[in-house]
Amino acid sequence: MGQSSSTVGAAAGYRPSATLPFAAEFRRQASRRRTQLALGFMVLLPLIILIAFQFDAGDDDRDGGGGEFSSLADLATSGGLNFTLFSLLVSASFLLVVVVALFCGDTVASEASWGSLRYLLAIPVPRARLLAVKLLVALAYSALALLLLAGTALLAGTLRYGWEPLRSQVSAQLDPGEGLLRLLAVLGYLAVVLLAVAGLAFLLSVVTDAALGAVGGAVLLWILSSILDQIEALGAVRSFLPTHYANAWLGLLSTPVQTDDLVRGCISAIAYATLFWSVAFWRFTRKDVTS
Repeated sequence: MGQSSSTVGAAAGYRPSATLPFAAEFRRQASRRRTQLALGFMVLLPLIILIAFQFDAGDDDRDGGGGEFSSLADLATSGGLNFTLFSLLVSASFLLVVVVALFCGDTVASEASWGSLRYLLAIPVPRARLLAVKLLVALAYSALALLLLAGTALLAGTLRYGWEPLRSQVSAQLDPGEGLLRLLAVLGYLAVVLLAVAGLAFLLSVVTDAALGAVGGAVLLWILSSILDQIEALGAVRSFLPTHYANAWLGLLSTPVQTDDLVRGCISAIAYATLFWSVAFWRFTRKDVTS
């Protein structure tokens, strides 16, 4: 039996697939302060919102101002499911984007900035495997952050406001069981949409040695896409922007469920993520790593 070209000249027993296990990288990232702070804030945010509602609970002298946001806040205090929906609503457009960009944009660039990337490759860890493991760990922490936010909001909201039907401004009242399924579907769609952010941040993490530049660049480009999407003069071009279907999850709350934009949003996000990740792998496997 001949040896593969990737292991010719390697030490006896060396197996590329055994280098940098997923569990080891997961534990390594768990020990980092940015991971702990990001996940901790996902737990803290629903509690902050809950406390804010508590301070506002006794204020019945408002002039009816606040508009649509005030109406959403009133719905948020009508049950745990509604509180969870409100928490996702206020987090989806920016906070979750920042968190996903942080996990995916910091993962490779930080190693380069610390000067440890070349030592990881000298173990040796094959470049494609190094990138794949780091990407999977970053996606795992991104999913964990989303689950922590929703789980904490659901638990805290249910304990405070009870297990009540899900209500929104775009649908009839849904019983708690169906409402929970709708919320899970919302989480699933948000996770898919955020793949585009993950792909962009990961690509920038590969092409730059500055972690802040990768994270900030991904967030700024996402914001730019959101701004362009508001310009109606762009016409059909807006449909190709990665943020165009970011709010299509609202269709999951309507009766009946509106799926057209959901399908388009999933296809768009997966296509963008696949493109960004493909370029990242192509670039990294050919990059001269000196840091």
